[in-house]
Amino acid sequence: MKTLLKKKILIPVFAVAIFFSTTGFQNDFFEIAKQIEIFTTLYKELNMNYVDETNPAKLMDTAIKSMLNDLDPYTTFMNEQDVEAARINNTGDYTGIGARVKTLKDKLVIVEPYKDYPADKAGLKAGDEIIKVGNINLETFKDDKGDLLKGTSGSSIEVTYKRQGKTQTATINRAEVEINAVPYFSMINEETGYIVLSQFNSKASSQTTYAVKDLKAQGAKNIILDLRDNPGGLLHEAVNVVNIFVPKAQLVVTTKSKVKKFNKTYYTQKEALDVEIPLVVLINGRSASASEIVAGTLQDLDRAVIIGSRSFGKGLVQRPKQLTYGTQLKLTISRYYTPSGRCIQALDYWHRDEKGDAVRIAQENYHEFKTKNGRPVFDGGGVLPDEVLEISKTSAISTAILNKDFIFDYATTYYYAHPNLKNIEDFKFTDSDFNAFKKFLKTNNFNFETETEKALTKAFESAKKEGLDDNIEKDYNTLINNLNTSKIKGIDENKAQLSSLLTDEIVKRYAYREGVYDYYKTNNPEIKRATEILSNTTTYGKFLN
Repeated sequence: MKTLLKKKILIPVFAVAIFFSTTGFQNDFFEIAKQIEIFTTLYKELNMNYVDETNPAKLMDTAIKSMLNDLDPYTTFMNEQDVEAARINNTGDYTGIGARVKTLKDKLVIVEPYKDYPADKAGLKAGDEIIKVGNINLETFKDDKGDLLKGTSGSSIEVTYKRQGKTQTATINRAEVEINAVPYFSMINEETGYIVLSQFNSKASSQTTYAVKDLKAQGAKNIILDLRDNPGGLLHEAVNVVNIFVPKAQLVVTTKSKVKKFNKTYYTQKEALDVEIPLVVLINGRSASASEIVAGTLQDLDRAVIIGSRSFGKGLVQRPKQLTYGTQLKLTISRYYTPSGRCIQALDYWHRDEKGDAVRIAQENYHEFKTKNGRPVFDGGGVLPDEVLEISKTSAISTAILNKDFIFDYATTYYYAHPNLKNIEDFKFTDSDFNAFKKFLKTNNFNFETETEKALTKAFESAKKEGLDDNIEKDYNTLINNLNTSKIKGIDENKAQLSSLLTDEIVKRYAYREGVYDYYKTNNPEIKRATEILSNTTTYGKFLN
């Protein structure tokens, strides 16, 4: 056994030799070699001599993840399943059941079945909890549960699921699934076209180009490009989307790194489709990465009016590096900068607080840059829209409710309580509906801890240790009670935003995602405001000059 283990230990040593022969970091050679040798000997001793049996693969996985946790959250180790998931995300093609699924400890939850794909045809709905796939009970299945739903096109799988407390079964026939970068485009009125760009996979620019051409053929004289909730994707596709609206040879983005070969400039490569058509871009706090390149560049070039709320603020660029056995390291290699010279990274992962959390770059540390027409724009905190709409901002309480799936769960409850809802395009989430939602939160013991509460609790715990709590306990309890009252009021204060989030999720249950976009055309406040701006050339021009 020791001989076998020694052979295994030799593998990383050879890998180190290759590493040093293929990189330019000879300056750190001794320190890196020293630390790897320490780790190798520790790993060997631990596996050979620990009192109980160890799992070498699990130990190594933990070691790798712990090491990377000290960097940024985008630098990650990708096993073979992760690599395949990344491929699907980039290409938009895979074989499966055709649904967005959330993995929990003991089940898989259908988040969204795609219209006319296998899960939908088999009758599965959002909120269904898959507890068994074939003969495999998910409660005791330790590997990646989502893999059980994958398989060759035409193959079938039986799933057992719970719906509203009742156990049912369904047979799903797997098929090729295509995830469109542009899931929807349509005319809003006689002159304004609307395009939803939901992700930057390899189809993003070609599908956006097709949508623009089609809408112009229908008479569109203005375009609304919706990048809300778009998490990003391929950098070159972001450049190509910008190229639809700006001329050839225009600088779009620059990447800067400590490694010279990663310092690159990206220019538009083709003749633009239309450099004159008025354009409004919608963003929110979940628009990130490639979405921010598009929005930030079009803003810097005064080519579009940006409205909504401040974007996520991801100004870091990753590249996959091939490792052994089909694994990869997704590595942050550089920061990107828009044409004005700004980097919109919002979180500083290299200067953390006392808890080890990344700190947000303070507004007083933002730097001012100028757009092509001389308008001021700033770095450090995502793309700030030209017009900020309050309803686009996600408040702390709305975020807490979303993160605990109460919007999703209430929509499921609502759907089954109203099975015969008609005229979904005219749906309104009423005051009585909102009151029912508040009761739902109370019944399900919704609560969240604010930063103020955390600070007060920490101070009170310190007072206890110092024996000062007797004098301040009454005041502390009063403050906590007042905070709890404020949190309850906070639900009412965020009624408009919460009602909008609930409306989106409920409409999707009846009319799929396509129905949500149809509903947006006449009901969404951001789209209404974008349409108003585009309908008045003077208003539109004032934003850009």
